[in-house]
Amino acid sequence: MTDVPTPTPKAPDASRRSERSRRAILDAALELVGESGFAKLTIEAIAARAGVGKQTIYRWWPSKAAVLFEACVPEGIDPAAIELPDTGDITADLKTVLRATVDDLNDARLDAPTRALTAETANDPELGRALTEKVLEPQLQAYVRRLRAAQEAGQVDPDADLRIALELLVGPLFHRWQTRTLPLTHAYADTVVDLALRGMAPRVP
Repeated sequence: MTDVPTPTPKAPDASRRSERSRRAILDAALELVGESGFAKLTIEAIAARAGVGKQTIYRWWPSKAAVLFEACVPEGIDPAAIELPDTGDITADLKTVLRATVDDLNDARLDAPTRALTAETANDPELGRALTEKVLEPQLQAYVRRLRAAQEAGQVDPDADLRIALELLVGPLFHRWQTRTLPLTHAYADTVVDLALRGMAPRVP
């Protein structure tokens, strides 16, 4: 009788296991911040919720703020690759983008984590620099590129400072979100676009 070889068990896929653990940790951080706030968030609590050892977390991140930073960056999105829509209509394109920004800021699941991360950057300069360099600045440069195209098309004053111009667009949304002074709505975003573009319209000789 011929012996049938015993199948060799497959070794666990370490990369898949690590990715599951990473995702569980990030999800746990978002959940816990939403439940109890950043001040009460601990690495131990994240580890317990994610079902991993705390050393697993420290192997990948130096602090709870760093975990939250990565959790707040949209999965699979490279901020450096973001481009604003260009249909040829700068008003319509900017309203599309600012309405999407309003939706993101009003996302109940991300509200507490984003507020916590924003507050923490004021106390952690290194975290603040990382947030600016890796997330904010690449997105702001996408605005600059779109506004420059509008300048070239004669839709924006050729002498307009594009850095200030983009701040006229995004600044009001983040101010209203942060201060909660009034509701943050699509209608508000549309008005911001209309007023900002009126101020940067080409000058008639």
